[in-house]
Amino acid sequence: MLRVRQRHGCAMAQKVREVTTSHLSSYISDVNSDAWDWVCDPFAPAVTANGLTGVASTQANPDIAAFKLELLTSLRTDIAAIFKKELQDTLGDVLSAIKLDLQAVKTQLANDKAATDATMSKLNGMVEEMEHALTECSDDITEMKTTIKSLTANVAKLENKCEDLESRSRRNNARIVGVPEGPDTCTTAAVAALLKEAFGLAKEPLLDHSHRTLQPKPKPGERLRAIVCGFHYHSDCVDILRRARELRQIKVRDLTISVFPDHTAKVARAWAAFNEVRWQLCDIDGARYGLIHPARLRITYNGVEKDFVSAEASDYVKTLISM
Repeated sequence: MLRVRQRHGCAMAQKVREVTTSHLSSYISDVNSDAWDWVCDPFAPAVTANGLTGVASTQANPDIAAFKLELLTSLRTDIAAIFKKELQDTLGDVLSAIKLDLQAVKTQLANDKAATDATMSKLNGMVEEMEHALTECSDDITEMKTTIKSLTANVAKLENKCEDLESRSRRNNARIVGVPEGPDTCTTAAVAALLKEAFGLAKEPLLDHSHRTLQPKPKPGERLRAIVCGFHYHSDCVDILRRARELRQIKVRDLTISVFPDHTAKVARAWAAFNEVRWQLCDIDGARYGLIHPARLRITYNGVEKDFVSAEASDYVKTLISM
């Protein structure tokens, strides 16, 4: 816009100079040289044809002074009118162009403002919708956290109950390790006869079931699968496990077998965590220990009993060794 104004201003000044010069030249050319000289310098002494000064001539002919004054006044009036007209014509075009430019800028600004207002209104609506959605999500998350916390507690209870039920279902079971694979080596009759011979029982124990662990059949040279047998009477299971703890490794039929309780995987891992402590306790005189279901190690030393469910038992055993 500033550049447009500068261009219009320069053009206007140039045009005014050209028009003024042309009009003055055409107007003044009609005036005699004496009058023009007087207009250019009215106070200079005029020299007439007879060589007298302008004062003498003026005194001689007073009508010339009046004519010059009238001519000067008329010339000034005409010049002012011409200059005013040309300025009005030139400035009128420039001002019209400036007005058009300003109107275009104003229209563009109005359109931009309307578009900006529409965009802001749309954004405000979107922000309100998002705030509402986020509020609902926050409420849902809070409710979900409460529900998840409750469900987690319920699942933990269910896991403990399932673990307890599985352990109770295995309380009459025993695992026999070291029996070679064969077609008739894991039947109830074969296992009952093996137990009677191994532990010197008066009669064969009554078994409800007997089978290999649920693993693929091992290849030659691989670890043998254990036999899981279920006793009909809990007293028979307790007696067999007690004898197995006393004998540890049982020799029978050129075989070396071991009998262990049939624990769940969770209980078995918990019991295995105490293996190192149990080996250390075997070397301490006067120390006795026992594993209590599900996974609690009870140590008795000098008549003092202590129960452990974690690695704290190792620290306690170290104090016993250092004594």
